[in-house]
Amino acid sequence: MAGGKLKVGVLISGRGTNLQALIDACADPGFPAVIELVVSNKADAFGLKRAADAGIPTAVIDHKAYRSRAAFDAAVDETLRAAGVGFVCLAGFMRILSGDFVERWRDRLINIHPSLLPAFKGLDTHQRAIDAGVTITGCTVHFVRPAMDDGPIIVQAAVPVLPGDDADRLAARILESEHAIYPLALRLIAEGRVRMTGEKTVRRDGVPSAGALINPSPD
Repeated sequence: MAGGKLKVGVLISGRGTNLQALIDACADPGFPAVIELVVSNKADAFGLKRAADAGIPTAVIDHKAYRSRAAFDAAVDETLRAAGVGFVCLAGFMRILSGDFVERWRDRLINIHPSLLPAFKGLDTHQRAIDAGVTITGCTVHFVRPAMDDGPIIVQAAVPVLPGDDADRLAARILESEHAIYPLALRLIAEGRVRMTGEKTVRRDGVPSAGALINPSPD
């Protein structure tokens, strides 16, 4: 940390709406983290403009310019470390990181996924939730492990599946919850309120919600 704040790098590939949620949170002087660098593997990612508009340094590392995933990951790792980054957030980063990269950043690398993990790992989560007939889905912030969409869970939000939902409508409602829980997870970590016990997280001074979301309502 520098000045008492956790120095964060954010990896993106696209629109950067979760990046924007993190930027907005970090704009609060009392927030315990600061974004030092935003890295994209795509030069046309709109998230780069979001970062530039906020005065955050950016870097483009085109994965197509590297002969192997390991070489690309090494370039990303070097760029993050050169910027003084001590913690990494994946925000719509559409590349599978190598096991070596994940282990180098173990417990300092988090991701947000649009389902209640461990359900619906991978892609097309919203349509798969609808097709499965679930009435509640949501989103999860978790520490990253080498397996896809795997790792200790930090924060989750439950979102009801409503009658007539299609994948786009459901995705839009879940995205609102993503924007709420990603900054929350980063805050909990930066304040030292999340620690690891084996492969589970323990939240210190947390206040778990005791209310149940029931869908459909029994009323």
